[in-house]
Amino acid sequence: MINHQPIAVGLGELLWDMLPKGKQIGGAPFNFARHCNQLGLEGFPVSQIGIDELGNETVSLLKDWGITPDFVSRDPQHKTGTVNIRLDDQGKPNYEIRDDAAWDFIQHNLLLEQLAPKVDIVCFGTLAQRSDASRFTIYSFLDRMSSDAIKLFDVNLRQHFYSIGSIEASLERASILKLSDEELPVLKNAFSLSGSVEVQLSELKNRFELKLIAYTRGAEGSFLIDGSGTDDHPGNTITTIDTIGAGDSFSATLCAGLLQGLPLAQLNENANQVAAYVCSQRGATPALPESIVKNVSYSTSSIPKI
Repeated sequence: MINHQPIAVGLGELLWDMLPKGKQIGGAPFNFARHCNQLGLEGFPVSQIGIDELGNETVSLLKDWGITPDFVSRDPQHKTGTVNIRLDDQGKPNYEIRDDAAWDFIQHNLLLEQLAPKVDIVCFGTLAQRSDASRFTIYSFLDRMSSDAIKLFDVNLRQHFYSIGSIEASLERASILKLSDEELPVLKNAFSLSGSVEVQLSELKNRFELKLIAYTRGAEGSFLIDGSGTDDHPGNTITTIDTIGAGDSFSATLCAGLLQGLPLAQLNENANQVAAYVCSQRGATPALPESIVKNVSYSTSSIPKI
């Protein structure tokens, strides 16, 4: 039982999205932490940025948003990460991710060792595991967390920056898996899955002893499966501006609901509601309206954990 404001960490890349209409802070782990922060959790990133103008701007923006930058290291040798993003006609992003960024060298240090056991939720993916240094830090952090903490692995495949080995090692450490309909075929081939989507997800859940899998399908909604059953959500009808950060907001809302012990159907409804709103706005982490926050945010009135 949690008797404090839950701590939610986005572990991995922190970077700037260079969009056609200007730059915005981003990176899936950061987006997750920012959305958690909006949903009543103490959300913050664990990452690394450069000692440069973008790095300074990052720290300033985090402070403005009330997000601690204490666990974002500064790197004197590597620049703050950037990603060039082009949007297609449906608002779907295409990424060009720069190599050798500061978040490729996230430091393993005493501060993170002390933090890890206190964390209630972590979200991590494959991108920051493209480098040996950050991959070591990510695994060390996960291995020091409490056994009953929520460890959400968002597969989040980007370009060629992943390996089957990192996917498998992440699944072995995770309690929850989030993946999309574009990513499941990669896991299907890697782990020789067969049958319907539901059968494949069930096999993954059982093989890696996962508590829950969230399978997202863009505008077609999402499918959740845990040890007690399944729930299929058709998605919400909205006018899409861009889809950047929608999956990260889905993950954050899912975790906020899990901490309250919400049933699958409510978890799915809440996560789709927030993700749909993010798609209707520009950028990855728009301010959520009070009407949505009131419906889906974490409440201390119900705090059992899965």
